[in-house]
Amino acid sequence: MTTEASGAKVIDGKLLAEDVVAAVKTATGELVSATGVQPGIAVVIVGEDPASQVYVASKGRKARECGFHSVQHTLTEDTSEADLLAVIDGLNNDPAIHGILVQLPLPKHIDEGRVIQTIAPDKDVDGFHYINVGKLGTGAVDSAFVPCTPAGSMIMIERQLSRDLSGLNAVVIGRSNIVGKPMANLLLAANATVTVAHSRTKDLPALARTADILVAAVGRPQMVKGDWIKPGATVIDVGINRIDAPEKGEGKTRLVGDVDYEEAAKVAGAITPVPGGVGPMTIAMLMANTLVAACRAAGAKAPKF
Repeated sequence: MTTEASGAKVIDGKLLAEDVVAAVKTATGELVSATGVQPGIAVVIVGEDPASQVYVASKGRKARECGFHSVQHTLTEDTSEADLLAVIDGLNNDPAIHGILVQLPLPKHIDEGRVIQTIAPDKDVDGFHYINVGKLGTGAVDSAFVPCTPAGSMIMIERQLSRDLSGLNAVVIGRSNIVGKPMANLLLAANATVTVAHSRTKDLPALARTADILVAAVGRPQMVKGDWIKPGATVIDVGINRIDAPEKGEGKTRLVGDVDYEEAAKVAGAITPVPGGVGPMTIAMLMANTLVAACRAAGAKAPKF
């Protein structure tokens, strides 16, 4: 799933995501015919955030494409935390729902942490519940739900290199619970030697240059420059940042990653573009996690991706 460009192979997230979704569709059909269980996903959105609306709509479309039972609960901005928790409780107890996704961010008056920990761990397809975090952190990767962005990033790395990353140095820039930490745990489970770096790291460019695998997940546009990249390294750019693009016209913007793509692509062995890299894989892995949850609920063997 790579194409050549300016020296580096471009890891095409759209193609790879289509590959994952095709596998999910096939396995969903097999699960339904063998057990009668149709994977079910419920997305809960609170408020009118435009970006969240776009994400939720795309998740719903992808779920229907995969042959899932798809439900959306849209709650008003002023919904109380108690009412939101009651919706989640209902979904936890609904046998037709195998995956529950609460779209973040939530309004300020709602405790995001409490809401996430209320989702049943076996329906936590975002992989944010402490039980799933703990499983991943202790190496029980096969029984954990892994957050979708690092899970998708890991597939990109495996397809480029191999499932066994023995002898390779990985540097993850960013220590968030959603990407940085789970990414580091996945790389460790694949036998890479892993360093987690962040804004307080001393001489970050020199550390980045030691990486055979560099994952950028800091949310700073084009922070990682070409001279940060070890020649031939695999670069996974998780960042999605909107910056001004006066060359397109007044008031226009464009999307860029955390990596300066033009510079890095001249040095790297393989690199993910933004857009069209990690983004499509995130939704594909949400579908994969939901299918796995349904397989487990039905007592069927879950496919590997």
